[in-house]
Amino acid sequence: MRFHLSICSLYSSQSIAQLLSQILSDPPATEKSGRYTLNQFDSPQELLEFVQENQPIDCLVLQDAPELQSLLDQLQQQSMFFPVVIVQPNPTVSIVGHPASRFSYHPAILEISAKHLSQINSVIDQAIGKFIQLVPVNPSTDASQAPVALVEQPATHQSLMAQQARLAKKLKERLGYLGVYYKRNPQHFLRHMTQPQREELLKQLKEEYREIILFYFSDETNLNQRIDNFVNLAFFADVPVSQIVEIHMELMDGFSKQLKLEGRSDEILQDYRLTLIDTIAHLCEMYRRSIPRES
Repeated sequence: MRFHLSICSLYSSQSIAQLLSQILSDPPATEKSGRYTLNQFDSPQELLEFVQENQPIDCLVLQDAPELQSLLDQLQQQSMFFPVVIVQPNPTVSIVGHPASRFSYHPAILEISAKHLSQINSVIDQAIGKFIQLVPVNPSTDASQAPVALVEQPATHQSLMAQQARLAKKLKERLGYLGVYYKRNPQHFLRHMTQPQREELLKQLKEEYREIILFYFSDETNLNQRIDNFVNLAFFADVPVSQIVEIHMELMDGFSKQLKLEGRSDEILQDYRLTLIDTIAHLCEMYRRSIPRES
């Protein structure tokens, strides 16, 4: 395969490094070779030196550690911006493709827990897609007007946009059509998961959709981000629209019972059909954009 994605990883756990290497080096059954070239490091300084000398890099996969923010600060100071996935080694954490908001670098950083590392391919896909959508915003302007704003000094804008243009061009060449959503791994599809994996994914989808419901008619500024996170998770697991409808109906049934117990009318729940329509529209657009265009 010609258009490999260049991945650099930083790890402190040897088991995570080995698993990551195995996953990213194993080509899908439909392809003769893997999609990635992987360079792994156990020292932030070694990784930084490699990145400085061997650009372009397509994505960084970094294990969470106390020194991680310092590494991100150095990259930012040198105006080097990349898609980033942060691996959480804590075995009690259950996250797949969630925003890592506590890190200062750019707002398109995503997280994944080590126990879900089998889904790292799709999270890398999401991280690159979100990175390409970053919008440089001058500190004097309103960042809330941008879909994914990166508030930085003007000197960094050129570096960011050059990296985005390079990645977009590479994906276009790699896919043969314009888009940022490349092939999903069928092994990660809902219908191919084990029963425990299915139950965990559906539980996560239900929890995230419940949050969307609760904030849908509020002044929540991150509502679109919540919907995007939910839709990305559903898209990369190839969740059918009927399953989303089922999740919606289950939640509405639960809310209805709660309102009746409180002696209140459940008529207000009809308004949340807009939430379902909005979410399905986002998901259908993802599926539409994933279909190769005819040349």
